[in-house]
Amino acid sequence: MRGLLEQGLAELGIAPPAGAVEKLMRYGQLLLEQNQVMNLTAITRPEEVATLHFLDSAALLGCAGLAGASLVDVGTGAGFPGVVLKVLAPDLRLTLVDSLGKRLDWLETVCQALGLEGVTLRHDRAEELAQEPDWREAFDFAAARAVADLRVLAELCLPFVRVGGRFLAMKAAGCQAEVDAAGRAVSVLGGRLLPAWHYAIPGTEVKRTVAAVEKIAPTPKGYPRRWARIRKAPL
Repeated sequence: MRGLLEQGLAELGIAPPAGAVEKLMRYGQLLLEQNQVMNLTAITRPEEVATLHFLDSAALLGCAGLAGASLVDVGTGAGFPGVVLKVLAPDLRLTLVDSLGKRLDWLETVCQALGLEGVTLRHDRAEELAQEPDWREAFDFAAARAVADLRVLAELCLPFVRVGGRFLAMKAAGCQAEVDAAGRAVSVLGGRLLPAWHYAIPGTEVKRTVAAVEKIAPTPKGYPRRWARIRKAPL
């Protein structure tokens, strides 16, 4: 795993801080151990954890200046991309949001084991949390690495982003039709689509896309809607 990580980070143009590769290796060990008792990932080979999880998450550093910024990772799951970004950019002010408390309990132990400081963990549903005044439009960046349609992700994530900030949705390659179809939703929510960023995960033939949205106006009151409504009638 070490060789894959070192070479892959170099290919991405990322100079990891001292000890970062060791922390990612430890993270991978903890992930695979916990995955035996909790469904965290379908990827169980260490080399694929290194590439398809860690290097994929790390690639986000190539399209956004995260140093010293605040980022909310919405629906973080096993901590991707947020924990990887924190390891590689220690001054990132990271918040992990997930609807499953036991995942966050595990992530708290991971952050402690890796010595990560300044990480906030919140057990809540994104569409409810984004209505709270202290959380609404409070972050420089929101990120999501999920399979949901971009129209849905935009409604869940853009309300967290301050005007002038960005929402970064990590998607599979070939998602341009989905991105184009989300234009109206993004506009309604106070955003503007930016050119998508394309990359290949080092050590693999997998190509990925980051759909980027700039927040240009406050999200109107009433968004996000209740989850049942979002799912039934995407913007």
